[in-house]
Amino acid sequence: MIIAFFKPYGVLSQFTPEHPTHRTLAEFGFPPRVYPVGRLDRDSEGLLILSDEAWIVPRLLEPRYRHPRTYLALVEGIPSTDQLNQLRRGITIKGGYRTRPCIAYLLDAAPPIPDRFPPVRYRKTVPDRWVQITLTEGKNRQVRRMFAAIGHPVLRLIRVAIGQLTLQELGILPGQWKVLERDEIQRLLAR
Repeated sequence: MIIAFFKPYGVLSQFTPEHPTHRTLAEFGFPPRVYPVGRLDRDSEGLLILSDEAWIVPRLLEPRYRHPRTYLALVEGIPSTDQLNQLRRGITIKGGYRTRPCIAYLLDAAPPIPDRFPPVRYRKTVPDRWVQITLTEGKNRQVRRMFAAIGHPVLRLIRVAIGQLTLQELGILPGQWKVLERDEIQRLLAR
């Protein structure tokens, strides 16, 4: 069984809390014996895959497969073309790791996404901008570190696609999940 879940903000990508106040996957009524395939940070949102099938783990996570993951990042300030090109070519992030080349571009308008609770802080004097970025790797807090390296901290981060499977086509909202059909699994595995 392979499940797509829209992980809400503030939820850990695990079933056991690290602290009594932490929200976890345990509150969403998943079938027994499923586990997350990959992670999203507590302060990130979006598409998370859970499964009870071990074969899918390397297929989605091993670097040799270069499996794409697409994110929407609301960043502080407006990245320049040169800064986006730095991301596209690969950039050295905190910890000395050089990222692989990626796809990154500014969005002309805010994407149609659900509101977040609590909402992102808004400052009248500091502009913000949505950027879409697609990676083929997934280091810890990588997207946040990439944008920090070019001077544009991430205010909100949502994974909107894995492979060719998108949250939009799944039609699920934060906190909702669904068992994937055969064609959806094929799109999940597609590069």
